[in-house]
Amino acid sequence: MQKSTSSRGFIIALTATIIWSTTGPLISYLSKTYSLPSLVLAFWRDLFVAFGMVVGLLVFSRKLFALDRQHWGFMVLYGFSLAVFNSMWTFSVQYNGAAVATVLAFSSPAMTAVLSYLIFKERFNLVKIVSIALSFIGTILVAGAADPAAWKLNPLGIIFGLLTGMMFAVYNLQGKAAGDRDIDSWTALLYSFASATFFLFFFNLGSDLFITRQPALSNLMWLGNSLPGWGLLFFLGVAPTLGGFGLYTLSIRYLSPTISNLVATLEPVFTAVWSYMFLSELMTGVQFGGSLLLLLGVILLRTADRN
Repeated sequence: MQKSTSSRGFIIALTATIIWSTTGPLISYLSKTYSLPSLVLAFWRDLFVAFGMVVGLLVFSRKLFALDRQHWGFMVLYGFSLAVFNSMWTFSVQYNGAAVATVLAFSSPAMTAVLSYLIFKERFNLVKIVSIALSFIGTILVAGAADPAAWKLNPLGIIFGLLTGMMFAVYNLQGKAAGDRDIDSWTALLYSFASATFFLFFFNLGSDLFITRQPALSNLMWLGNSLPGWGLLFFLGVAPTLGGFGLYTLSIRYLSPTISNLVATLEPVFTAVWSYMFLSELMTGVQFGGSLLLLLGVILLRTADRN
């Protein structure tokens, strides 16, 4: 039974990662084509995920709207963590560039492993240490951050990058905690993204008032009457984001947060495949080698888990 449950978790986590990996090219296209501010994109993305969840539960399972009063505070905190994670990722890319930001974000498996050990007393053995090391090195190579020129970091950039990894680790552990509280995965997804949308609304408000000095919330309607832009943004929210986060959250029910997170480190590999198919971007030899290290890390972890 344990092996069957573990196998199911791996399949779900891998499927989530494949779906998730399409978000990078979509976000890149939206940012380059429409110059869409990152916090604005994050707000609408989370809002459309919440909207998609509401419609989906209305059609398929209305009972999943139910959430015990004792869990409301937890779900607000869950959503706040998600909103901060999205925001930190935005600023990390801004200060570090995409390659270095990706590497710093994937410090999360190590952080997840340490936090899981401290909070959930999860076993922290040699196999996990080696898998974490392989995934981190592989991510460096796939992201193209092996070039020393990419590491022109400043203190704020380092802080934002490491906070991205830490907040994703926190998101993982909160997903595990939601399962321990018997909160359904889809219920948790609905209320975490709804809460994140609430917080991102105020993040955008603060950005307009104190950073860009624009009229309050003027950037939220950045796309104006561009139907293709709104359509693609809506698709980003209700398809790869909803599907990826939903299945990833579900996988934590069957796997430890550390293992789910390590499977998710395959995202750069699949992103590279999608980028080649739709944006004609080719992987270099170094990036291909990094992909093999990422695959090896997950295979090693999976093999050890089956024994």
